[in-house]
Amino acid sequence: MSVREMLNTHPMTDGQVSDALVACIEQCFRCGSVCASCADACLGEEMVASLRRCIQLNLDCAVICLATGQVAIRRTSENREVLMKMIDACARACAACGEECARHAESHEHCRVCADECHRCEDACREALTLMQ
Repeated sequence: MSVREMLNTHPMTDGQVSDALVACIEQCFRCGSVCASCADACLGEEMVASLRRCIQLNLDCAVICLATGQVAIRRTSENREVLMKMIDACARACAACGEECARHAESHEHCRVCADECHRCEDACREALTLMQ
């Protein structure tokens, strides 16, 4: 079952769910998983010391993305102010992680994949924020 299907069945949404919010939630969960995987891949590299900042940002971004997705998917008694701040924090974490991963993209394909995913998540978060304001 997709995020949209689940939210459409939620009694508090009356079947009305913002496309931008659904895209944001889905992207947060996807990005969180990709960032966790990239951190693990970085740990497997020979030159792991040169990837410390990348690993830290991957792990931070993964936690922030997953937490944001979990908060955003809950529709009962939504706290709009907190949700907007979390989505903003997620966009910022994705921007930082994506920038750092892009620095390593030529040497590490997993960092290229992660950078792309972070940029997509950042865009989805910013789109959701724009429509929420």
